Amino acid sequence: MLIDSHCHLHDREFFTEAQAEEMIKRAHEKNVEKIICIGTSHEDSLVARDFANTHNDIYWTYGIHPENADKQLETRLEGDLPIAIGEVGLDYHYDGYNREAQIRLFEQMLQLAVDNDLPISFHVREAFDDFFPVVANFPKVRGAVHSFTDSKKILKRILDETDFYIGVNGLATYSTLPIPPLDRILLETDAPFLTPVPFRGIINEPRYIYNIAEWLSNRLSLEFKIIEEETTKNARKLFKF
Repeated sequence: MLIDSHCHLHDREFFTEAQAEEMIKRAHEKNVEKIICIGTSHEDSLVARDFANTHNDIYWTYGIHPENADKQLETRLEGDLPIAIGEVGLDYHYDGYNREAQIRLFEQMLQLAVDNDLPISFHVREAFDDFFPVVANFPKVRGAVHSFTDSKKILKRILDETDFYIGVNGLATYSTLPIPPLDRILLETDAPFLTPVPFRGIINEPRYIYNIAEWLSNRLSLEFKIIEEETTKNARKLFKF
């Protein structure tokens, strides 16, 4: 069994309901049995919740993306608990970001995860200098650094200083990013973004977890079955399903 630990299949800006249903079927045909839909705002998280509640083996997270830090600081969970908090974190890539607002929101979301004993899907881009000291104040937090795009030095620091997993997606198939050790890897698509080779140029979807796993098998010179088993074990351990 394979697991897509991070996608946006519920987001109707990218997928119609009919498209999403077909993509779920195609994912199952490729042995992708569990899919986690990631929230990026309060409203989007509730859409992910409602989508997950009508499907077996689809899960949801509650998150407010750092790009929304100026818009919403209210963090609350209503009704059913998600499988994780996220995606949340820090993003200093674009001009005009509000560092203080992002850190304040991030701290609130970290506390929300601690209070509910939930893991976190971290979004961190060009902001690790602030990420490490902030998470150090929440030693009980567990999670995964989604779509890692930084240096070997930063990867080593994550591996050495935290127990966090690292999300490996299609970006790895067409870049020179460092590859984490297998016991710290979660597979993800981030669909509809970051479509892996050889499908670049078309919309991404959960079935391509199979191709990411296949690429990783070749990259690490390991049998596909080992990639499948180990990454699934990692996801089960983190998300407790």
